[in-house]
Amino acid sequence: MSILLSSKPRSRLVVLGLDGMPLDLALQLGASLPNIRRLAQHATTVKAELPELSPVNWTAFFTGEGPEKHGIFGFSHLDPQTYQMRITNSLDVTCPTIFDRLGTHGILSRIINLPGTYPVRQLRGMCISGFVSLDIEKAVYPSFLKEKLCSINYKLEADTNRGQQDLDYLLAELRATLHSRLNALDMLWPDLGWDLFIHVFTETDRLFHFFMDAVLHTDHPSHLKCLRFLADWDHAIGLFLKRYDALPGPKRLLVLADHGFTELKTEVCLNTWLKQQGFLTLSGTPDDEWDASKLSSESQAFALDPGRIYIHSATRFGRGRVSEQNIPALINTIRHGLLQLTYKGSPVLKAVHTRDTLYPGAHTNQVPDLICEAHPGFDLKAKFDRTDIFGLHGRTGTHTVEGALFYDTEDSQPRSLRDIGTTILQHFDIKK
Repeated sequence: MSILLSSKPRSRLVVLGLDGMPLDLALQLGASLPNIRRLAQHATTVKAELPELSPVNWTAFFTGEGPEKHGIFGFSHLDPQTYQMRITNSLDVTCPTIFDRLGTHGILSRIINLPGTYPVRQLRGMCISGFVSLDIEKAVYPSFLKEKLCSINYKLEADTNRGQQDLDYLLAELRATLHSRLNALDMLWPDLGWDLFIHVFTETDRLFHFFMDAVLHTDHPSHLKCLRFLADWDHAIGLFLKRYDALPGPKRLLVLADHGFTELKTEVCLNTWLKQQGFLTLSGTPDDEWDASKLSSESQAFALDPGRIYIHSATRFGRGRVSEQNIPALINTIRHGLLQLTYKGSPVLKAVHTRDTLYPGAHTNQVPDLICEAHPGFDLKAKFDRTDIFGLHGRTGTHTVEGALFYDTEDSQPRSLRDIGTTILQHFDIKK
């Protein structure tokens, strides 16, 4: 039944996304930041989907499905015939979104800065896409929003390439994106012509990746700079919550992070491990870390970020030679070897999952054969040009599967990001 024809009161649902915010850190910051304290003191945690990356988890959130159905397994998408790499986007999503389902029931959505939605697909409502958004023209729906956003100098994303080595520059960029998100909020919220409103702040993820050490350690020379920025971020949360508080009922608020975060111990390059074990060989020097085109026909396996292992099979890849009958034994050998990998005497991997156990029923050519789950503090990578398994490369923080913040004014207890998407559908009495 359409919500427009229902006799029930119109119950609005508001969702605030805090990218990469772990509950334990939110509680710690809450000692001096009142708005995150308000949320954290009543919050619980939710488990990230594997791999614990933003595109995988935000897509699980806005589809209500896991990777085996929504088809996103990481930031990178590999053409199995040409070995060309590109960034995944919304066109790679292989199932309906919750916005598709809501729209068929006449339910209106408005969305600001939701990662994984670029290029924006048509929906019943309005959307400004989030990371990775490359062109404002394709980042908005309806199209008239482009002119409005350009008139306020809306900033799609912070420049982290320069910012990772220059904290002052990064904080200026993050303040600019905060300002842009609040301006977009001023634009899309006030007429209340919506049933579902989603607003995502991604600034914490950017800060934590490059300056988690400065955030956590009071003796770090940049600690106070980070706290001053987080005070601005908390103020932005307060402005959002003020709008929610003034919203007439019935209403409901969900607050979520897409994954947790912790201080980085070391990056772990799985392609280097595969090379050293004799499973991966290259026909030449890669042009850069993403260059898979030099993968040789002798290679038995390779990895894609963050911890996806692919068997280089003859039936799946253009230059693959591994026969179908040899795949199970090869998977077992690689899995056993990875579980023995240690760093300074500590095991790196908590688990190495097979595709059938983690992604039952998945048939896309992007599904990995093995999925590595690291212990907290280890950041799994799959660079083609690295020569060392372990090392630090400019980052001080990394994602975690456990510990992502979740809060619901109606006290639901979802287990994972896909369950939050299902919770939204259930709020509007829609079955998947």
